[in-house]
Amino acid sequence: MFDFTNVLQLVQSLEMLQLLGVNRVVVYKTSCSPETQRILDYYTHKGLVEVIPWSLSKFINVSRGWLPSHGPGDIHYLGQIPALNDCLYRYMYQSKYVALHDIDELILPQSVNSWLKLLPQLEKKYGADQCYMFENNVFPITVTLPPPTSQTLPLQNHHWQNVSGVNILAHLYHEPIIPETHYSNFKIIVNPRAVYRATVHGLLKSVKGCAWVDRNIARMYHTRDPRQPKLTPNQLIYDGRLLSYSTHLIPAVNTVLRENGLLPEDSIQ
Repeated sequence: MFDFTNVLQLVQSLEMLQLLGVNRVVVYKTSCSPETQRILDYYTHKGLVEVIPWSLSKFINVSRGWLPSHGPGDIHYLGQIPALNDCLYRYMYQSKYVALHDIDELILPQSVNSWLKLLPQLEKKYGADQCYMFENNVFPITVTLPPPTSQTLPLQNHHWQNVSGVNILAHLYHEPIIPETHYSNFKIIVNPRAVYRATVHGLLKSVKGCAWVDRNIARMYHTRDPRQPKLTPNQLIYDGRLLSYSTHLIPAVNTVLRENGLLPEDSIQ
């Protein structure tokens, strides 16, 4: 997390992770807005979030982009790879599983509703102590389309538009899968005791290697800037899986925003 201002998506993601069965979220933080810090403090007090200060720029010249051409430095992208490996070793004997992904990414099961039910399925199908790799599906934030006529959007709080950040429930169409996003921009869930070295996407060294998870079992929902900006709206693919969580997600998000002074007290529950 650096120069982070995406408050709404942060709250939505943290509430979604709890719905999926996650009981600890670790944030490696370089810098963020005051509103973001308020949310981090709130969830830290609740016991969900642990913030690890990650200010390597105080000691070395860090790159501020994922490519060297984006900005030269002595270490890649504010120390992203060391942060991932720190997380694995720090929680190796505290967590049965660790998921390594960003705030704008959610790994959603397709036939069950939580990771608690998903992970036994993966162990049975692909084997235990594997690294499970999830296909990346990009939901561009530049496109807002209504669902097909057979679907209806749940009632959301119109005050969300006054909160900084992206509303993931407004972006339900993903780009077609291409090799560049499928095979290189995936993220993982792993038993940390079976890992020696991690990188941004996947592992460099582990006990039993990695397995691709069938997209019909689970896949990653990445709500972000488009990867294929030349696509027309009719080339995008509708996926309303996220809406199945909305009955619980929307009131939970409203509560957090209201308790942090980001929604009016009299806004809808």
